[in-house]
Amino acid sequence: MTGSKIKSRSEIESEIQHVNTTREPRVLVMTATYNERENLPGLSAEVFETLPDVHFLVVDDNSPDGTGKWAAEQVARDDRFHAIHRIGKQGLGTAIMAGMKWAIEHDFDYVVNIDADYSHHPRYLPAIVAGMDPADAPPIDVMIGSRYIPGGGVDGWPWHRRMMSKMVNIYARWFLWLGPQDISGGYRCYRTSTLKKIDFATIRSRGYSFQEEILWRLKKVGARFAESPIVFTDRRWGESKINKSEAWAALRIIARLGFLGG
Repeated sequence: MTGSKIKSRSEIESEIQHVNTTREPRVLVMTATYNERENLPGLSAEVFETLPDVHFLVVDDNSPDGTGKWAAEQVARDDRFHAIHRIGKQGLGTAIMAGMKWAIEHDFDYVVNIDADYSHHPRYLPAIVAGMDPADAPPIDVMIGSRYIPGGGVDGWPWHRRMMSKMVNIYARWFLWLGPQDISGGYRCYRTSTLKKIDFATIRSRGYSFQEEILWRLKKVGARFAESPIVFTDRRWGESKINKSEAWAALRIIARLGFLGG
């Protein structure tokens, strides 16, 4: 038609973003599990108490303690509850990726990753989710629950573990040129429309270094980051899954990404 104007891709994306922000976002809270049967009932109940309209996804690696069986029972009772059952331990990074892909496939706007061991308390969820669309700033692509900004902290760790965590953050921030203060923690809300820009097949990390690598890859596609303070509390029950070999593997992957770019 005479006088019609063909809209650019950026204009179309801006209009879609405006439409998306006129309604309440669909939020998925996900957690990766291996032997977390003791923690999940209380954790999921507090998530729903804090944000009743969210959905909750368990990605379980065939836990021998019955975590997967318990999750399947909840799926049958509550349509807000979902589960992915994997054949065995495949690494934290692959579990989070599975949850991200599930969120994208099921048209959620945000996916929040939270640890199953209560180190990430659900009381911080409202601030983390609300921070994705600040009233006085552009939309955020990743809101990080941060231990290392004013108002944040760590409870229950010995001094040497606190020091190791801070050193890993400094190391990774330096190698990967990432701005946030806390890039190794897993309490985060991601915008799924931004996750769609990532080629998950290129991600090297299968374990804990996934937390740093996903931020690095999102930075490369122009993602905006922000942080909201949390107090990280050491797990209530069960055993930590991280070990020295996992830690060294994470340091090697971060160095490779920083030096070789992938």
